[in-house]
Amino acid sequence: MPLDSESSPSSSRDWFFPSPSFNQSTSHPSQSPNYPRKFTIIPRHSHPSLPDWKNPPKTPTFRSVSSSSTASYGDPKFGRLRRRVDFTLRSERRTKHEEEGDVLEQKQGVSNAVSVGKTASGEMGIRIAGQRVKVRWQMAFSIAILMAAFGSLVHKNFSLHNQVVVLEDQISTLNIRLQACHLLDPPDIISILQESDHLSSKGLKILALIVSIALLSMPVFVFKYIDYISKLRSSDNSSEKISLNKQLEYRVDAFLSVHPYAKPLALLVATLMLICLGGLALFGVTDDSLADCLWLSWTFIADSGNHANSEGMGPRLVSVSISFGGMLIFAMMLGLVSDAISEKFDSLRKGRSEVVEQNHTLILGWSDKLGSLLNQLAIANESLGGGIIVVMAERDKEEMELDIAKMEFNFRGTSVICRSGSPLILADLKKVSVSKARAIIVLAEDGNADQSDARALRTVLSLTGVKEGLRGHIVVELSDLDNEILVKLVGGELVETVVAHDVIGRLMIQCARQPGLAQIWEDILGFENCEFYIKRWPQLDGMQFEDVLISFPDAIPCGVKVASRGGKIILNPDDSYVLQEGDEVLVIAEDDDTYTPGVLPMVKEASFLHIARPARKPQKILLCGWRRDIDDMIVVLDAFLAPGSELWMFNDVLEKEREKKLIDGGLDLSRLVNITLVNREGNAVIRRHLESLPLESFDSILILADESVEDSAIQADSRSLATLLLIRDIQAKRLPYREAMVTRGHRGSFSQGSWIGEMQQASDGSVIISEILDPRTKNLLSMSKISDYVLSNELVSMALAMVAEDRQINDVLEELFAEEGNELHIRQADLYLHEGEELSFYEMILRARQRREVVIGYRLANADRAVINPPAKSERRKWSVKDVFVVITEKE
Repeated sequence: MPLDSESSPSSSRDWFFPSPSFNQSTSHPSQSPNYPRKFTIIPRHSHPSLPDWKNPPKTPTFRSVSSSSTASYGDPKFGRLRRRVDFTLRSERRTKHEEEGDVLEQKQGVSNAVSVGKTASGEMGIRIAGQRVKVRWQMAFSIAILMAAFGSLVHKNFSLHNQVVVLEDQISTLNIRLQACHLLDPPDIISILQESDHLSSKGLKILALIVSIALLSMPVFVFKYIDYISKLRSSDNSSEKISLNKQLEYRVDAFLSVHPYAKPLALLVATLMLICLGGLALFGVTDDSLADCLWLSWTFIADSGNHANSEGMGPRLVSVSISFGGMLIFAMMLGLVSDAISEKFDSLRKGRSEVVEQNHTLILGWSDKLGSLLNQLAIANESLGGGIIVVMAERDKEEMELDIAKMEFNFRGTSVICRSGSPLILADLKKVSVSKARAIIVLAEDGNADQSDARALRTVLSLTGVKEGLRGHIVVELSDLDNEILVKLVGGELVETVVAHDVIGRLMIQCARQPGLAQIWEDILGFENCEFYIKRWPQLDGMQFEDVLISFPDAIPCGVKVASRGGKIILNPDDSYVLQEGDEVLVIAEDDDTYTPGVLPMVKEASFLHIARPARKPQKILLCGWRRDIDDMIVVLDAFLAPGSELWMFNDVLEKEREKKLIDGGLDLSRLVNITLVNREGNAVIRRHLESLPLESFDSILILADESVEDSAIQADSRSLATLLLIRDIQAKRLPYREAMVTRGHRGSFSQGSWIGEMQQASDGSVIISEILDPRTKNLLSMSKISDYVLSNELVSMALAMVAEDRQINDVLEELFAEEGNELHIRQADLYLHEGEELSFYEMILRARQRREVVIGYRLANADRAVINPPAKSERRKWSVKDVFVVITEKE
């Protein structure tokens, strides 16, 4: 067609757009023939580009298009549906579009200005977060590039190595063929092979050197990256996150502190890494094999002097570096070993190690009774060749061992092990093998009684909570009798209680009524002489108790444990009681292996002397001081004393408050039958206050450790000793002159005008019982002989040791201390014999049985101490009416 031929090449693709010639022809219609125009209705589709919303595209007219260059014809923006368009309307529309575009631009500018104001507050945070993300992505991208480069380098190295191997195989094959053709000598072939091997190994060595350098430099990059991230976080003031350095340090510290083998493991890993890195580096700079280089690296680490034979700059540099690392490794190893050894010795020194023992005696707590308790337990274990005693207290182990060493008594083969710990913590209890102990003794703390008993209760709760269970029984020392029920309720059948204050109070009352009984109790409770033992003897089954009494040459039977009554111990049973199968005999003997029943001896039965027991007379007793359990002592005194007795109470407690305290303690004054209370107010260490009392008229004076100073044993004993000396001095001044002269005639140990002599004269008129807490005060009172003392701490320790060795003895002691049942008593000899009568001890036992009494010992008139369980019971001897016998009898 002529139109197509006249169009340009660009218009040949789309003949809708007119060429310049076409525009000229249309301007002069008369000069060209009229051809009918044909337009297609098929749209031409194109891929439009993204519009620019700020500058919207202007719709071009045909005239603008016709006047534009031909290059614009092919622009895809203009691809659209072909249709007939009026050029005049197009120009008008273009003007409108331009105006609308300007309006839109103005509106968008206004909206952008408004949005800028709204988003101004959040741009700072977005910018900081964007920078942080950008930095992290840059660092991650850099690391990825480095890793990719390193990986590609390693891959290329391995591919080259594979190519070298393939070429070596080809060369070797060709060399074999040439040798077969006699064209090449064997030495040349060997040199070629060696050269090829050298080329192949050189690539591996370079690779090993690169790997070692990369591994060494990698921690540097890691630490630099961590430091950079930490600084970046710290520079952000709005961020409250913990820095990465601190987090990493915390993780490492937690790992090293939680896991016990973390430090040695870290040292081992560091050693292996140094061996591997050093071996790779040596493999890269030397001609040795990899195995030889690894071994050489280990020798450099183990001995830093082995690198002296290295030759060349590279090997020397690598070997020196390995040797330096080896010195650091061995320095750390030395530090770890030194720390482990010092920590172990420190643990042993501070008592943190575990006690691996069984059938041992465990003592929980620390008090001034511990020394005498250890002594008694050591004596008890002597027959067994010694034993194991473990002491655990909240004190330093070295201090405990030093205090025990200062006691200076013979342990007789017994070992004492000290450990630091709390009995309230199960882990500390397991550390001393509490489940395997045969006896556990809980000592009362010095100080407040209620706090001490509360701690003892918590200790019993901890002991009952041991999962493994307890093999032995628990002996708990309490300070207040009112707390005994609660402890037994918590401990159940495992617990045996010894109330120290109650035991001492009852002993003081018994000793006040019977002077000299304190020494008897020391002999029976202590393991140095004779004590209680319970054992089963099948050969005695079917024998009456009267015959059992004379069946033991080296022991004295005093009771029976009846199997038919649930193992109840009956003291001083009837003579007609017949031992049944399962019954056990309670005896007083020197040790559990020193007695056995023998042949029944022939004993002449002595005739009964019908001598009436003297009637009880009213007594006058003085209590100096105020004890926490004084109400219990008043009840016991009311049970022991005869009707019409007087109990004088002299202390610094106001008289108006005394009755209230006694009632609060549970005492009903209306139920006192035998005694009358007389209150006097004053200070027991002030002489004029004591002089206001009729001290010469009292039968017994009990000096108590006052409640105000009982927390300090030395202060309490000083107060008791001062009161004792003041009372004796006042009594001596009030004695009649003639009586004093007669009394001096019988004394030969002190001069007639001496102060001690006057004290002894006063001691014959009345009995003074002093409650002594400190054993060091014992020697003072024993030398002066001015008081029948009670060493409270030592007696309580003896009772604790005896119950720990055999818990059944606690029932015996409770009955002997109680108001009802049987008790120890000192009887005059004239109740059983005449002056100069010759009898054996067996005959004395049978004669006392006619009074329903068990004779356990005697004290001669000229002797200072009583003999319990005397030997040679069949020998006859002469007795004096001034002698006394120690018996177990029912309370009067």
